[in-house]
Amino acid sequence: MKPVLVVLTGAGISAESGLRTFRDSDGLWEGYDIYEVASPIGWNKNPQLVLDFYNMRRKDVCNAEPNAAHFGLAKLEEKFDVRIITQNIDDLHERAGSTSVLHLHGEICKMRSIHDEETVFPYTDDIKLGDLAPDGGQYRPHIVWFGEAVPMIEIAAQVVATADVFVVIGTSLNVYPAAGLVDFVGDQTPKIVIDKRIPEVSHLPNLHTIEKPATEGVEELIKLLNEQ
Repeated sequence: MKPVLVVLTGAGISAESGLRTFRDSDGLWEGYDIYEVASPIGWNKNPQLVLDFYNMRRKDVCNAEPNAAHFGLAKLEEKFDVRIITQNIDDLHERAGSTSVLHLHGEICKMRSIHDEETVFPYTDDIKLGDLAPDGGQYRPHIVWFGEAVPMIEIAAQVVATADVFVVIGTSLNVYPAAGLVDFVGDQTPKIVIDKRIPEVSHLPNLHTIEKPATEGVEELIKLLNEQ
């Protein structure tokens, strides 16, 4: 059996594909107040603004391409049982060839009814006000907004607990509950953190840090894993 490599990825891995990070220092995302476009309150206040925003984000993702970090993780499946848990809403991991990807915060290329969190539908065109699901509810992006539960977090915690090696790439580890996943990794499990600015992880046992952008960091990760 292949050793299990669990990888938690954040915005930093997609930034090198040209996708803006979710949390900029000014609290804006593509010039928008995050809570105006990524919360139930924002949706109830102005659903058209929210739909316009995510329709643009979907187009951005469709125009982006996976980078060397995405492809590097996919290639590691030759030697490892790679299980990716991502905070990102894009599909760049899948397009690079990764076969096991769990999206904590939803997927920009899918939509669902406002009445049903579990039944999702793919979409390739803009969602418009008046576009209704089979249950009669307005379609909305299949995204976990601020103030909403993260339904995949328990499954993610179970996946993390299986890790023979645990890697964190391109995330500040400031967004909960995703950041709390590191607490489910065994003390004896090697932990590798890759980021341009290493977050506060000094408390983690069995830790190795690579302070580089994701593309360079994954290249170093592959060399490191091949040496073991």
